[in-house]
Amino acid sequence: MPTDVIMPQMGESIVEGTITQWLKKPGDRVEKDEPLFEISTDKVDAEIPSPIAGTLAEIRIAAGATVAINTVVGQIAGEDEAPAAPEAPAASEGVEVVMPQMGESIVEGTITKWLKQPGDKVEKDEPLFEISTDKVDAEIPSPVSGTLTEIRTGVGQTVAINTVVALIGGVAGAAPAVHAPAAAHHLPTPVLTIPEPEEDAQLAGRRLRSSPLVRRIARENQLDLRQVAGSGSGGRITKEDVLRHLHDYGPGNANPPQPAASKLPGELVPLTKMRSIIAQRMVESKRIAPHVHTVYKIDMTRVAQLRANERANFEKRHGVKLTYMPFIAAATVEALRRFPILNASLEGDAGAASIRYHRNINLGIAVALDWGLIVPVVREAEARSFSNLAKTINDLAARSRAKKLMPDETAGSTFTLTNSGVFGGEYGTPVINQPESAILAIGGLRKEPVVLTDKDGNDSIAIRSMQYYCLGFDHRLIDGADSGKFMTILKHVLEHWDKPLD
Repeated sequence: MPTDVIMPQMGESIVEGTITQWLKKPGDRVEKDEPLFEISTDKVDAEIPSPIAGTLAEIRIAAGATVAINTVVGQIAGEDEAPAAPEAPAASEGVEVVMPQMGESIVEGTITKWLKQPGDKVEKDEPLFEISTDKVDAEIPSPVSGTLTEIRTGVGQTVAINTVVALIGGVAGAAPAVHAPAAAHHLPTPVLTIPEPEEDAQLAGRRLRSSPLVRRIARENQLDLRQVAGSGSGGRITKEDVLRHLHDYGPGNANPPQPAASKLPGELVPLTKMRSIIAQRMVESKRIAPHVHTVYKIDMTRVAQLRANERANFEKRHGVKLTYMPFIAAATVEALRRFPILNASLEGDAGAASIRYHRNINLGIAVALDWGLIVPVVREAEARSFSNLAKTINDLAARSRAKKLMPDETAGSTFTLTNSGVFGGEYGTPVINQPESAILAIGGLRKEPVVLTDKDGNDSIAIRSMQYYCLGFDHRLIDGADSGKFMTILKHVLEHWDKPLD
């Protein structure tokens, strides 16, 4: 029997994922653990490996679709199995195009515009019609290439999901009607919100509104869509725009026109899925937890000098650069050991709540991406050496940016570090990463004149490396005294560093 490929759970609170790219196509050979498709959730973008070696027999969920965890998205025929040959479409009917389901709670949709008329040729993934629901307006792509032979639902009509709204004939080969992007359990991609394949990575810095067909034409012609001026609504790049550009300038990016501005004044740009979920989580955290913040200024001179002296040897011994983050992580672990309430979580309703004291210290390390923010987790940080912390933090950050994180690497954090000072800020007042009870924001490191007092009470002015640290905490669990004691330990460890770097 073929093996089902399912949408994995990318964290405890994640209930769905969006397929952004298939790395294999039906009929392709695939090895066990070889990357099979890419997904995006509110916390992580990742490549998902194949569960077995064999042949990709079927893709059930197309790129752009958002589905619940454990949904079967494809099937792989094992070493001794041949993928079943698809049935040919009925000559008299052609391929059915159905009203898609645009979300779990959506039961109907209204056709607002047909972009093709009976007799028109249509390419696979080319926008075919537009729909409106109570939650979204979207262009629906054609599931196949062929000729639009019949429109069954007119403009302005509202029909239930799965209703056949049109037929496409003249389709060569298999009929993908059951698994087309317009099927009931699929979501079409109305705009490009995440760079799709690797060759589209140059789009990451700018949100481009375009159809799958336009992106395919661009890929086939090695064209950077940022060079194409969009004439559609909100700067959307149409098929005509990209074909006109290719006619005028040819394939590739030679002699391109000046790129259009990435955001037009007055333009309404929808949130990406990741940005939308982050927004929901931040509002939820502020609503649930009474946030309090306390700011400490810490003298990092000892750590800065040690780092300057040891960085070359450390990189030679351990193969990673020596940054400030493992020093801060190790100091945080020490402070959390002394004051475990900051590593705890509140469980249950306010009237009958309990405090969960976590067995381990699982440090979340916030990583900024071009398309959002994710928090990979250093598990059991209390059991790790300094060099292991450095290696793990470096590895998680690198794989976060390369979309290589495993599903469980963004779940289960008990305390989070966020480096807001990396962009030059003095300090930030962070929002707690639920269900944690505290979060530590790291400010910018600067040399400043500081008054020092020696053991005899004599004052002097010296140039020191100073850094602000802001602790955000849930006042339901943590009082100001506990937060102050925690920060005092953190400050002492960093200012009087005496730990080995191995």
